[in-house]
Amino acid sequence: MRILITGATGFVGRHLWDHLQQAQPNATLHGTTFMNPPQSSAYTEIDLKDSTAVLTLLDHLRPQAIYHLAGQAFVPRSFSDPWETLETNIRGQMNLLQACHTLKLDCRVLIVSSAEIYGRIQPTDLPLRESAPLQPLNPYSVSKAAQDLMALQYHLCYGMPILRARPFNHIGPGQSEHFVATAFAMQIALIEHGLQEPIIRVGNLSAQRDFTDVRDIVRAYHLLMERGADGEAYNIASGRAYSIQTLLDTLLSFSGVQVTVEQDKARLRPVDTPIIIGDYSKLHAATAWQPLMSFEDTLRDVLDDCRQRVRLNTYRS
Repeated sequence: MRILITGATGFVGRHLWDHLQQAQPNATLHGTTFMNPPQSSAYTEIDLKDSTAVLTLLDHLRPQAIYHLAGQAFVPRSFSDPWETLETNIRGQMNLLQACHTLKLDCRVLIVSSAEIYGRIQPTDLPLRESAPLQPLNPYSVSKAAQDLMALQYHLCYGMPILRARPFNHIGPGQSEHFVATAFAMQIALIEHGLQEPIIRVGNLSAQRDFTDVRDIVRAYHLLMERGADGEAYNIASGRAYSIQTLLDTLLSFSGVQVTVEQDKARLRPVDTPIIIGDYSKLHAATAWQPLMSFEDTLRDVLDDCRQRVRLNTYRS
């Protein structure tokens, strides 16, 4: 089995790579990265917006399975430069699917969409099912909705074996400090080491989100690739919502530091959804998947990872 992972050196890509190495030890893995690839022939540095480069790579690799993870995933960045996010996410995927079609590859493709595509929801809509309307609230979610619909279009038009994953918020060790759990954990780690004043800067603490451990997420991706139905969309979620306040309090409970919490307006979104909960029953019916990692164990691992980064001086200053 020849497997291609786009965005293989990103947060989720690294966890998926590790999972597939264990789950499919006889598979040949290849990964793409936008810049700074590892010193290994298993990785290719490529801009997926370059259609010729994408076609050449796929013609050379002839993958039998593609996990498409690459893209711009930071919501605030999508507000500051909407076109960058739209072009990166939409054009990159279009080039990938068009290359598969042009080359007539016998290849299954998992497209990673996002629960962000559901956007503005009402409490009566919860928990969200895959049939919920798409009402994106930011440029990032617009790009993911386009990716989701494009995947369906290529399946319907060309019969390509494409699946759509709609993960809800996922967290875990190795995530960027742009994202809330790691942003809080890194501040705590820096305070513990005397490298930051004892102030935690936060955004909206009242928002409630459905958090799933990244290691459970990549396990779901693999199961979908093996057992999911072509053309279908699947939520990946825990089925529970935790407030950002609870996330912060849980992290602080693992540390002895005393802190002051201050709201940072730069961390607030122009538009935010009060609560999101996903229904993963369709995924469970297809694959028997369910989350295994607890919220508390995940956050403990996130904090320990941030402490290690601070000790090694590999955090973002």
